Amino acid sequence: MALTSYAVTMALGYKEEQPTREEIDATSGLVALEFGQNWCGFCRAHGPILNEVLDARSDVQRIKVADGPGLPLGRSFKIKLWPTMVLLRDGVEVGRVTRPESAQDVEEVLDRALPNVID
Repeated sequence: MALTSYAVTMALGYKEEQPTREEIDATSGLVALEFGQNWCGFCRAHGPILNEVLDARSDVQRIKVADGPGLPLGRSFKIKLWPTMVLLRDGVEVGRVTRPESAQDVEEVLDRALPNVID
């Protein structure tokens, strides 16, 4: 494997080992479940936007999984394009963003998922 290919794989960090849908449904709090592939050009292009926003959010657990044909977790969420971030609150989908063009695209999904606080 070429060093540059290894660096991209490490930088994107999509894991081949996946949690089950039951494990995802049982999560608590906010979870950003991100689907993609380490070799995917779209993931390389749009991934830094997701990183920018999600790396700054300590209130959101991030799970990055490698997706592909026949992989049950991505199919259960009807993932068609990469990268796609599915935002869950207590195991229930509350938003998603596919191939975000800006940090604002991701932040809007996160903002909509936050409970309304009335002073």
